[in-house]
Amino acid sequence: MKARLVPVLLAAALAAAGCSLENSNDTPAGTVKVVVGYQSKTINTVTAGTLLRAQGYLEQRLRRITDNGGAKYQVEWQDYDTGAPITAQMVAEKIDIGSMGDYPLLINGSRTQANERAKTALVSVTGYNPKGALNMVVVPNDSPAGAITDLAGQKISASVGSAGHGTLVQALSRAGIDPATGVEVLNQQPQVGATALESHQVGALSQFVAWPGLLVFQNKAKLLYDGAELNVPTFHGVVARRAYAADHPEVLQAFLAAQLDATKFLNERPFEAAGIVAEGSGLPREVVYLYNGPGGTHFDTTLKPSLITALKGDVPYLKSIGDFAELDVDGFVDDAPLRETFAETGQGDYDRALAATANPSAITGTDPICGTSVADPALAGELWVDGADRPQPAADPTCLLRAVQAAKAEGKVIRAVYVPDAELGTRWFADKAVWLRDGAKYLPFTTRAAAQRYQQTHPAAAPVSYDQAVTEVRG
Repeated sequence: MKARLVPVLLAAALAAAGCSLENSNDTPAGTVKVVVGYQSKTINTVTAGTLLRAQGYLEQRLRRITDNGGAKYQVEWQDYDTGAPITAQMVAEKIDIGSMGDYPLLINGSRTQANERAKTALVSVTGYNPKGALNMVVVPNDSPAGAITDLAGQKISASVGSAGHGTLVQALSRAGIDPATGVEVLNQQPQVGATALESHQVGALSQFVAWPGLLVFQNKAKLLYDGAELNVPTFHGVVARRAYAADHPEVLQAFLAAQLDATKFLNERPFEAAGIVAEGSGLPREVVYLYNGPGGTHFDTTLKPSLITALKGDVPYLKSIGDFAELDVDGFVDDAPLRETFAETGQGDYDRALAATANPSAITGTDPICGTSVADPALAGELWVDGADRPQPAADPTCLLRAVQAAKAEGKVIRAVYVPDAELGTRWFADKAVWLRDGAKYLPFTTRAAAQRYQQTHPAAAPVSYDQAVTEVRG
């Protein structure tokens, strides 16, 4: 597999497919230009991309510098489908700051380090999941596959070098399948892979957010493998060219301060933020809110030791897909600019934020159906009915089903229902989950394999469909 993937990966890294250059390349004299590469549809980077751009936080921060007698600045945003072309543009010194997933970040650090002007540093995190639920494997709705082992010998679409591909490699390896010989990986952009899956040209697709949720929401696929099964943190982060940051340290500080602005806005107003991101990305708001809503992605800028340890554990992946230069991860990570930004903006103590592990955005309030406080994030869900100002909180899955039942009885149009997986905690669409009834409790799971694991230790638990659970649930 290695020999075949190297030229393909290099081609992907050198191509600027999916790029949109929306501002002029001509920079007026005396104006400092900053080029930001982002992925509008990779919605765990929104605090350094789509949301940040839409809210104008970076431009506002730079304007303050100008208004205080500093230079003038011009921001150019470049939108890509994956991290590979962002890295290619950084190698060419054409992008100054970029955001991407953990595996692409490793490739970025490896590819750029040979050139001092291109060499990058990992300066912040956008969002993360402590168990790895940001990457998933989906299959066609009519696929007989029930576990990752059922993919042996099949064609699988993935963007080689992406976080979704890295998860696939780990999942196959743990299942005893050689990723190089046990399956055939087709290196495809996410949207190309989605089409290939829908037309049954491939047996599965392994991708990063928001593609798995989007395809399942559109009824074009079902979830086979939840990346949280790996129980290894996965994250997205921001890299900056060291030479650019050295020449214009105030720009990097302004960017990180703007990212903190966007992160604060998202965590405090997730439903409003989801609407802004949906408009900017073209994704359905229901899908954006699945990941960007409370209980979804942890949006936290700090470079946590657990994430850096996970990144070090991903280094062997580089060697499995091509000839990459060794990367000193500790040397690649630089938290000094972010620490300084925390201090200068007064947004809290960096070390305290670094040590925090709870999701900064959680479902809160009072469950109007069960009449109880929503206190346990491992159980809390949300019901979103059309026309409502915000989703309605539910204390646990059973209360959530009762809320759906009541909404249907009143003739309300349900936009989406969100519930955490009973085993892994992954936030998922309730109507796409696999449900079990265990006594008076109803338990949702992201995959059939997860439900079967529960049944092995709870033989009395019986499968029920979502519609059946909604119909029969009682107070």
